[in-house]
Amino acid sequence: MKNSVSHSPTRTQETAKEAFIPVMRELVRAFQAFSHYSAEHIRNAGLTPPQFDVISTLGNTEGMPLHKLAEKTLITKGTLTGVIDRLEHKGLLQRIVPAGNRRSFIAVLTPAGEKLFDEIFPAHIEYLGQRFGRLSETELETTATVLKRLRSLF
Repeated sequence: MKNSVSHSPTRTQETAKEAFIPVMRELVRAFQAFSHYSAEHIRNAGLTPPQFDVISTLGNTEGMPLHKLAEKTLITKGTLTGVIDRLEHKGLLQRIVPAGNRRSFIAVLTPAGEKLFDEIFPAHIEYLGQRFGRLSETELETTATVLKRLRSLF
């Protein structure tokens, strides 16, 4: 007996036709393009993107505990410890142990770290603005709204 060949679409073929897949691909490609563009500028300043993230988050603050810094950055706690170690080694950050809680510390920018923040943060915003400035105010608002909605779904 011959094997009958089914001409109905398989589950994999049906899944590949989902309407959201092109959106998902563009979202990933946009994030990759943004990350590459941003990281190039940051690396020219002698920092990695996670180091820049920490300096940007701590700039103009009196410092913050590790758990709060992890919440405010895009860095996991495990990776954050290494980033803090390297910034401390560069003389850009210091750990301060609070008097009432010796089991934790507060990460604070040193004067050299604050100086770097004052130089690099506005320059990086200007650098990113060269691309984001090509969008109209309406496009920026629409993009922000759609991205917030998408994030809320997850």
